[in-house]
Amino acid sequence: MHHPHDIDQGSCPPARVSRLVAVCVAVVLALGSAADAQDDPGRFEVRSASAGLDSDADVYFLNARLELRLSTESREALESGLPINIRVEVEIIHLRRFLLDRETAALTQLYRLQYHALLERYTVRNVNSGNLDTFATLFAALNFLGRVDGLPLIDRALLDPDRRYDIRLRVLLDMAQLPGPLRLLAFWRRDWSLGSEWYRWSL
Repeated sequence: MHHPHDIDQGSCPPARVSRLVAVCVAVVLALGSAADAQDDPGRFEVRSASAGLDSDADVYFLNARLELRLSTESREALESGLPINIRVEVEIIHLRRFLLDRETAALTQLYRLQYHALLERYTVRNVNSGNLDTFATLFAALNFLGRVDGLPLIDRALLDPDRRYDIRLRVLLDMAQLPGPLRLLAFWRRDWSLGSEWYRWSL
């Protein structure tokens, strides 16, 4: 696994470091723009989703199928050792007739996908639970991430049986977890702005 060398700021003034980062970002942007025609932009989509009640536990659980295809740039970053963070967001919304709908509950699941060159394996860590799974291929890792089964959503006791609720779900590449210079680059590059539309249905 290759790691970029840290800049020794003791021998390099901060202003020079800032200019160096800016120049590097500008060069990568220029090169990336020229290669757009060949690049795969990637795709994140919620293909299906449903919520079911476990009457024994009295808890609603989420089941969903996600299409996760990384862009060329994000795959290259992953294979160079940079972790890719994927965030699944779920919101339960109280539907109100004469007022704006109100968010009743929200749930975020964060997954960290990483490639380990020495082992030639991909790992998926559930940041919420700490669970770690390993895979021989990127396809297998993304297929695992795309199958959400039995994710606890909310206790039924927290919902008013006389009210109507919707659930909405989306999946995003979490750019907030990137290192500073890459986060700046990701802001400008559409290949790093992967995210699905909200998928919404009635509870």
